[in-house]
Amino acid sequence: MTTLTDSLPAAPAATSAEAAPGPERARRPLRIGRLTVDTPVMLAPMAGVTNMAFRVLCREFGALHSADDGGLFPTEMVTTRALLEDHRESWRLLRMADRERPRSVQLYGVDPAVVSRSIEMILERDGADHIDLNFGCPVPKVTKRGGGGVLPWKDELFTRILRAAVDAAGDVPVTVKTRKGVDDAHLTYRDAGLIAQEVGAAAITLHGRTVKEQYSGTADWTAIADLKETVTDIPVLGNGDVWSAEDALRMVDETGADGVVVGRGCQGRPWLFGDLAAGFAGSEERVRPGLGEVARIVRRHAELLVEFYEDEGRGVRDLRKHVAWYFKGYPVGGEMRRQLTAMDSLADLDAKLAELDLDAPYPGAPVEGPRGRAGHGRNATVPEGWMDSRELSDEHRARLHEAELDISGG
Repeated sequence: MTTLTDSLPAAPAATSAEAAPGPERARRPLRIGRLTVDTPVMLAPMAGVTNMAFRVLCREFGALHSADDGGLFPTEMVTTRALLEDHRESWRLLRMADRERPRSVQLYGVDPAVVSRSIEMILERDGADHIDLNFGCPVPKVTKRGGGGVLPWKDELFTRILRAAVDAAGDVPVTVKTRKGVDDAHLTYRDAGLIAQEVGAAAITLHGRTVKEQYSGTADWTAIADLKETVTDIPVLGNGDVWSAEDALRMVDETGADGVVVGRGCQGRPWLFGDLAAGFAGSEERVRPGLGEVARIVRRHAELLVEFYEDEGRGVRDLRKHVAWYFKGYPVGGEMRRQLTAMDSLADLDAKLAELDLDAPYPGAPVEGPRGRAGHGRNATVPEGWMDSRELSDEHRARLHEAELDISGG
């Protein structure tokens, strides 16, 4: 009987690809403070997705067409207060594999002193080469306390947090991620960009949606172009609706952005970073994996998760959420998908993957395009009186710490 290992390619470099004629494009390195990244791409931190295992997979593909790993790959978002309180799981999220260089950490905090001390602690442990601050989370239980994507409305507080981070980081570059604003009547991205530039941030990322829009509709790339014209001294990165290398190249062309940030587009598709590196290198080569190759990648992902958690059962169970993303568009029946979301060991995973039609080719269009949950727009939930002024009231200040929950997004 043929084993799964015998049926699959041995390494990411063996992944099949298609080539098509097209114009050459010069690579545009991304300079973030003292760092120079060969491919101007950054992975968007996603809770429960972009842990060490997934980041390593993305780097392996990015390295296929890049002098480095094909971009920056931040950790999942970690709250600064949790680090100060020495939460074991929060520190685990900052764990890096040996090959992860440069090491990017994304933090979320609402208190300048806490943000500052958390960065000092990370650097005392030599834990990062780059710090990214998240001011884009649209989750209601965060925004209703004044955190996440509605915090930049309080521009003085936003300035204090960012300045404290930059001062604590020293020569380690600090970047910022934000949204357009709370809603179309309360836009904050221009002010946020100018503040970031003024206090010494190394770059700013704009997700072309408001908090109200969540992930619905179409990202507004014209806002990214506007920010690029407004902020002229530091790089501006664009985020939103980058599902393919072609989308990334088009965003840069249309907006003038210095790079792109990719989130939902890589769910179940770590090979997208190979496409992105190729695209920015001027190559038309694209990864087009058949089902056997996807199965091998899934198995590799499982191994890395087991290594990350140091627990086989937990690692395999964590993989379950990725199943639907990996097999989107491939001939994998409903019953097999259900079984794959119930696996609890590597042996169980191997047995199930071996039952797939490993010779099935790349399906084409059904695999491409939007993925992940878009949801629906809804009015931003904010503290009572939050939108009345851009100054932080004593009442809001007293309760703001409640916004620092272990929630990711943006």
